[in-house]
Amino acid sequence: MQNQLARFNSNIHNVVKCFNDLHRPIKHIGLFLLLSLLFFPVVISASNSVALGYTPKYQADFKSFYYVNPDAPKAGKLILSGFGNYDTLNPFVLKGISAQGLSVLTIETLMEQSWDEPYSLYGLIAEKITLADDKLSVTFDINPLAKFSDGKSITADDVLFTFMTLKSDKAHPFYRLYWGDVAGAEVITKQRIRFNFKKKNPELHLIMAQMPVFAQHWVGDRAFDEVVIDKPIGSGPYVVESFDLGKNITYKRNPNYWAKDLGVRRGMYNFDEVIVKYYKDNTVRLEAFKSGEFDYNWEFNSKMWARDYVGPKFKSGEIKKEEVTHSNNAGMQGFVFNTRRELFKDQRVRRALVLAFNFEWSNKNLFYGQYKRCDSYFSNSDMASSGLPEGDELAILNEYRDQLPQDVFDKVWLPPVNSNSKEVRQNLRKAKKLLLEAGWKVKDGVLQNAQGKKFAFEVALAQKGFERILAPYAQNLKKLGIELKYRTVDVALYQRRSDSFDFDMMVSSFGQTQSPGNELLNYWHSSVADQEGSRNLIGLKDPVIDALIEKVIHAKDRKQLIASTRALDRVLLHGDYMVPNWFIDSHRVAYRQKFSYPEVLPRYYGADNWVLKTWWHK
Repeated sequence: MQNQLARFNSNIHNVVKCFNDLHRPIKHIGLFLLLSLLFFPVVISASNSVALGYTPKYQADFKSFYYVNPDAPKAGKLILSGFGNYDTLNPFVLKGISAQGLSVLTIETLMEQSWDEPYSLYGLIAEKITLADDKLSVTFDINPLAKFSDGKSITADDVLFTFMTLKSDKAHPFYRLYWGDVAGAEVITKQRIRFNFKKKNPELHLIMAQMPVFAQHWVGDRAFDEVVIDKPIGSGPYVVESFDLGKNITYKRNPNYWAKDLGVRRGMYNFDEVIVKYYKDNTVRLEAFKSGEFDYNWEFNSKMWARDYVGPKFKSGEIKKEEVTHSNNAGMQGFVFNTRRELFKDQRVRRALVLAFNFEWSNKNLFYGQYKRCDSYFSNSDMASSGLPEGDELAILNEYRDQLPQDVFDKVWLPPVNSNSKEVRQNLRKAKKLLLEAGWKVKDGVLQNAQGKKFAFEVALAQKGFERILAPYAQNLKKLGIELKYRTVDVALYQRRSDSFDFDMMVSSFGQTQSPGNELLNYWHSSVADQEGSRNLIGLKDPVIDALIEKVIHAKDRKQLIASTRALDRVLLHGDYMVPNWFIDSHRVAYRQKFSYPEVLPRYYGADNWVLKTWWHK
C-alpha cells in the first residue's frame, strides 16, 4: 500500500537490494513502511490532511515534521552510489532501468506521507482533500502556488494527464492494477479534480493522494514509452542538471522550488547538489567509498558489515559506522519458486527444497549472527499467523475448507530448524521422503523422475556476492541428488528475466506494512500471474488466495484486517512457495563525518530516502 508507487518508480534499485543479505522492507522505497490502524477514514469534508482511521498528528498550520531539523542549513553536496547502471530518465515505464533518485528528488506527489504516524498524508501539490460521504469519489484542490521546475503552474489538467498516462498501456502495468478500482477522473475547475471509484475501497482515496504528478508538456505528443532520456519536468526540489547514461547523474537544487516553506518540506532536502555514481561490483563500491568517491553507504551484506568496515578512516572518525533502529515490517524475503515451471508445481517438491536450506549454519558462518528467520509473509508484525487458527481467522478459513489442505487447520507451519547435525540429517530424510512421494528417485547418484528427467534447476542472481549463500545450499541439495546451478547476470538482463518470468528460482522480497492493501493484488493475485512486469513472480493462480486478498483490502476494521491477513499468510506459508530467508530490524549505515541528521528518528523509513530528505551538511 503506502509508498508502492515510489517503489515501482525505482524498481530495479529495489530488486538489486534483494541480492544482498538483508531483506529490504519493500514497501519502496523507501520508502514504504508506514502502518495503518483502522480502515474508516475520518475525512468527509475538505481538509489539508487525511489518515486511515484516526486523527492526523499534525495541525493544519504545523511548521515541520518532528523528525526533521527545520533550521537545517541548505548547503554542500551529497554523493551517493548506485549499483549496475541505468538507461532511462523515465521512472514510470516497464522498459529499462531508471536512474536512482529520480522520483524522490524531481517528482512530487499530490500529498506527502508522514514517517512518524501509522498512515497519514498532508497537503503538497494538493492543498486539500475531500472524500465524498458515500466514499465513492475523492476530490483534490491543487495548491495555487504549485509549479513545475520550469515555472509553469500545475493544474488539474496536468493531474488528469498524469493519471491517464500512467493507466495507459505505455506505462508500467503496476499502475493499471493498483488503480483498478478507479473508474475515472474529471477536471472540475482549473485547480480541482475528482476521482470516481467503481466501489468502496477503504484505502483508495489515500492511494490516489500518493499519485506522482509530472508536466503534460514533458511528454508532449509522443508515446509515453518513447520518453527515455528527456529530463523530467516535475515539481520536486531538484532538477536533473547533467548525466552520463549508466555511469552517473547529478541533481541540482531548484532555486525557485515552490514548496520550500510548506510544513511538509521545511527542513528537508538540504543539499545544493546530489550526485549518484554507479558501480558494477559491491566490493569495488565499498573500496570507492573508503577512498572518498562518495559519502554515504547503506550496507546490506553482513560479511562486509562485519569485516570490511575497518581501517584508518574508521579509527580516526573520518567515517562513522552505525546501526540505526526502525520499526519497519519485515515482510518476507526468500528464494522464490517459479511455479510456472513443471518442476515446481508439486508442493511436496517445494517443501523438500525448503527443508534442505540450513539457515542456522548460514547465519552463524556467513552472516555473523546478524539475522532472524522470516517465518511469515508479514514477519515481525501482528499480521503474522502463529499457532493453529482460531477465532475470526478460523472462521474465515472455514469458508474455504473444502478448497484447502487439512494441514492449514491442524498443523503449524514453521521454517525447518537445522541447529545441529542431527536435525540436518532428519530434515534431509524428510525431504527425500517427500521427493519419493512426488515420483523422484535417486539413480546413480542423480535424482530422476519416471521419465528419466534429472532434477536440476538454476537460480538467477544479479550480484556475485550471493553465490556464497547458494553454494552450501547447493551442497545440501546434492546429497539429495539435485543439481542446483546459479548464474550471475547483468542487471538489465536480470530485470528482463524477472519481468518476463524467465527463471526457475530467484531471490526476491515482498515488503509489507501492518496495513496491507491493494498492493497484494500485484503480489499474488491470479489476474496478474501472466502480466509481464507484475510482482507475481511465484505464478500464483489460486482462487482462495484471490478471495483472501479481497478480504484484506475490504476489511471493515482493524480486527477483521488482522484476521484476514493472518488467514492469507497461513495459506501462503502452507503452499511453500518460497524458501524463507532472513531479516534485520536496523539499518546499517556508514558515512563521512561531515553530515548531521536529526536526533529524533522516524519510526518507519528506508535509509536511502532518510538521508536525502532529512540530513544536512555540517
